[in-house]
Amino acid sequence: MLIELLRSRRSIRQFQKKAIEPEKIDILVEAALRSPTSRGLNPWEFIFVSQPDTLEQLARAKAHGSSFLKNAALAVVVCAHPDTSDVWIEDTSIASIILHLTAADLGLGSCWVQIRKREHDAATSAEAFVRKLLGIDPSLAVEAIIGIGYPAESKPGHDRTKLLDERISKEQFGVKG
Repeated sequence: MLIELLRSRRSIRQFQKKAIEPEKIDILVEAALRSPTSRGLNPWEFIFVSQPDTLEQLARAKAHGSSFLKNAALAVVVCAHPDTSDVWIEDTSIASIILHLTAADLGLGSCWVQIRKREHDAATSAEAFVRKLLGIDPSLAVEAIIGIGYPAESKPGHDRTKLLDERISKEQFGVKG
Protein backbone atom coordinates (compact mmCIF):
# COMPACT_ATOMS: atom_id res chain seq x y z
CA MET A 1 0.00 0.00 0.00
CA LEU A 2 1.10 3.55 -0.68
CA ILE A 3 0.81 4.54 2.99
CA GLU A 4 3.43 1.90 3.89
CA LEU A 5 5.77 3.35 1.28
CA LEU A 6 5.20 6.85 2.69
CA ARG A 7 5.81 5.60 6.22
CA SER A 8 9.18 4.13 5.31
CA ARG A 9 10.54 6.45 2.58
CA ARG A 10 13.36 8.84 3.54
CA SER A 11 15.75 11.02 1.59
CA ILE A 12 18.85 8.98 0.80
CA ARG A 13 22.17 10.69 0.08
CA GLN A 14 24.54 7.73 0.32
CA PHE A 15 24.47 5.20 -2.47
CA GLN A 16 26.08 1.85 -3.24
CA LYS A 17 28.41 1.64 -6.22
CA LYS A 18 25.82 -0.31 -8.19
CA ALA A 19 24.20 0.47 -11.51
CA ILE A 20 20.43 0.58 -11.79
CA GLU A 21 19.06 -2.10 -14.10
CA PRO A 22 17.73 -0.79 -17.44
CA GLU A 23 14.26 -2.21 -16.74
CA LYS A 24 14.07 -0.15 -13.54
CA ILE A 25 15.16 2.97 -15.42
CA ASP A 26 12.42 2.23 -17.98
CA ILE A 27 9.89 2.13 -15.13
CA LEU A 28 11.18 5.46 -13.79
CA VAL A 29 10.83 6.97 -17.27
CA GLU A 30 7.27 5.69 -17.59
CA ALA A 31 6.38 6.93 -14.11
CA ALA A 32 7.69 10.43 -14.89
CA LEU A 33 5.71 10.54 -18.13
CA ARG A 34 2.54 9.38 -16.35
CA SER A 35 2.78 12.18 -13.76
CA PRO A 36 -0.36 14.25 -13.28
CA THR A 37 -0.22 17.61 -14.98
CA SER A 38 -2.59 20.57 -15.01
CA ARG A 39 -4.89 20.54 -18.01
CA GLY A 40 -2.78 17.74 -19.54
CA LEU A 41 -0.21 20.28 -20.76
CA ASN A 42 2.85 18.21 -19.81
CA PRO A 43 5.23 21.19 -19.57
CA TRP A 44 8.10 19.06 -18.27
CA GLU A 45 11.23 17.60 -19.82
CA PHE A 46 13.43 15.01 -18.08
CA ILE A 47 17.13 14.35 -18.62
CA PHE A 48 18.27 10.96 -17.29
CA VAL A 49 22.00 11.09 -16.52
CA SER A 50 24.06 8.02 -15.57
CA GLN A 51 27.56 8.86 -16.83
CA PRO A 52 29.85 9.09 -13.76
CA ASP A 53 31.77 12.12 -15.04
CA THR A 54 28.54 14.04 -15.67
CA LEU A 55 27.15 13.00 -12.27
CA GLU A 56 30.34 14.32 -10.67
CA GLN A 57 29.89 17.65 -12.44
CA LEU A 58 26.20 17.81 -11.45
CA ALA A 59 27.34 17.28 -7.86
CA ARG A 60 28.94 20.74 -8.11
CA ALA A 61 25.71 22.46 -9.24
CA LYS A 62 25.38 24.19 -5.86
CA ALA A 63 27.79 25.08 -3.08
CA HIS A 64 25.70 23.02 -0.65
CA GLY A 65 23.21 20.21 -1.06
CA SER A 66 24.22 18.60 -4.35
CA SER A 67 27.54 16.86 -3.61
CA PHE A 68 25.87 13.49 -2.97
CA LEU A 69 25.00 13.27 -6.70
CA LYS A 70 28.56 12.18 -7.49
CA ASN A 71 27.81 8.79 -5.88
CA ALA A 72 24.31 8.34 -7.31
CA ALA A 73 23.80 5.83 -10.10
CA LEU A 74 21.30 8.12 -11.78
CA ALA A 75 20.28 11.76 -11.75
CA VAL A 76 17.04 12.94 -13.29
CA VAL A 77 17.15 16.61 -14.20
CA VAL A 78 13.61 17.95 -14.12
CA CYS A 79 13.01 20.85 -16.49
CA ALA A 80 9.98 22.67 -17.86
CA HIS A 81 8.69 24.87 -20.64
CA PRO A 82 7.40 27.85 -18.58
CA ASP A 83 5.54 29.24 -21.59
CA THR A 84 3.46 26.05 -21.84
CA SER A 85 1.80 26.31 -18.45
CA ASP A 86 1.44 28.85 -15.67
CA VAL A 87 1.72 25.99 -13.15
CA TRP A 88 4.92 24.41 -14.47
CA ILE A 89 6.50 24.57 -11.01
CA GLU A 90 3.65 22.54 -9.56
CA ASP A 91 3.72 20.09 -12.47
CA THR A 92 7.48 19.51 -12.18
CA SER A 93 7.16 19.12 -8.41
CA ILE A 94 4.45 16.50 -8.86
CA ALA A 95 6.62 14.64 -11.38
CA SER A 96 9.52 14.79 -8.94
CA ILE A 97 7.55 13.19 -6.12
CA ILE A 98 6.29 10.53 -8.53
CA LEU A 99 9.96 9.76 -9.29
CA HIS A 100 10.77 9.58 -5.55
CA LEU A 101 7.89 7.22 -4.79
CA THR A 102 8.58 5.03 -7.82
CA ALA A 103 12.25 4.79 -6.86
CA ALA A 104 11.30 3.73 -3.34
CA ASP A 105 8.85 1.16 -4.71
CA LEU A 106 11.71 -0.27 -6.81
CA GLY A 107 13.99 -0.59 -3.74
CA LEU A 108 15.99 2.50 -4.68
CA GLY A 109 16.83 5.55 -2.61
CA SER A 110 16.45 9.13 -3.80
CA CYS A 111 16.93 12.73 -2.78
CA TRP A 112 15.84 16.08 -4.23
CA VAL A 113 18.28 18.85 -5.20
CA GLN A 114 16.60 22.24 -5.61
CA ILE A 115 18.08 24.06 -8.61
CA ARG A 116 15.60 26.84 -9.41
CA LYS A 117 16.48 30.03 -7.51
CA ARG A 118 19.72 28.58 -6.11
CA GLU A 119 23.32 29.69 -6.70
CA HIS A 120 26.20 27.72 -8.13
CA ASP A 121 28.56 30.47 -7.00
CA ALA A 122 28.49 34.25 -6.57
CA ALA A 123 28.48 34.82 -10.33
CA THR A 124 26.40 31.91 -11.66
CA SER A 125 23.02 30.43 -10.82
CA ALA A 126 22.71 26.68 -10.32
CA GLU A 127 20.24 26.69 -13.19
CA ALA A 128 22.74 28.35 -15.57
CA PHE A 129 25.43 25.87 -14.49
CA VAL A 130 23.20 22.84 -15.18
CA ARG A 131 21.87 24.35 -18.41
CA LYS A 132 25.40 24.85 -19.75
CA LEU A 133 26.64 21.44 -18.58
CA LEU A 134 23.79 19.52 -20.24
CA GLY A 135 23.20 21.77 -23.25
CA ILE A 136 19.68 22.65 -22.12
CA ASP A 137 17.78 25.07 -24.33
CA PRO A 138 17.56 28.56 -22.78
CA SER A 139 13.76 28.50 -23.11
CA LEU A 140 13.59 25.71 -20.51
CA ALA A 141 13.61 26.23 -16.75
CA VAL A 142 15.59 23.79 -14.61
CA GLU A 143 13.56 23.00 -11.49
CA ALA A 144 15.43 20.22 -9.70
CA ILE A 145 17.64 17.16 -9.88
CA ILE A 146 16.58 13.87 -8.33
CA GLY A 147 19.54 11.69 -7.31
CA ILE A 148 18.68 7.96 -7.39
CA GLY A 149 20.56 4.80 -6.54
CA TYR A 150 20.73 1.74 -4.33
CA PRO A 151 20.87 2.99 -0.73
CA ALA A 152 24.13 2.66 1.21
CA GLU A 153 22.40 3.93 4.33
CA SER A 154 19.32 2.88 6.20
CA LYS A 155 17.05 5.36 7.93
CA PRO A 156 13.88 4.54 9.81
CA GLY A 157 10.69 6.22 8.69
CA HIS A 158 9.55 9.26 10.62
CA ASP A 159 7.75 8.30 13.81
CA ARG A 160 3.98 8.94 13.68
CA THR A 161 4.18 10.94 16.91
CA LYS A 162 6.53 13.44 15.20
CA LEU A 163 4.05 14.35 12.47
CA LEU A 164 2.54 17.82 12.68
CA ASP A 165 -1.06 16.97 13.55
CA GLU A 166 -1.53 20.54 14.76
CA ARG A 167 -1.41 21.59 11.09
CA ILE A 168 -4.66 19.73 10.38
CA SER A 169 -7.96 21.57 10.60
CA LYS A 170 -11.43 20.10 10.07
CA GLU A 171 -13.98 21.85 7.87
CA GLN A 172 -12.51 25.34 8.54
CA PHE A 173 -9.09 26.68 9.39
CA GLY A 174 -8.29 26.40 13.07
CA VAL A 175 -10.98 23.84 13.88
CA LYS A 176 -9.18 20.93 15.52
CA GLY A 177 -10.24 17.39 16.38
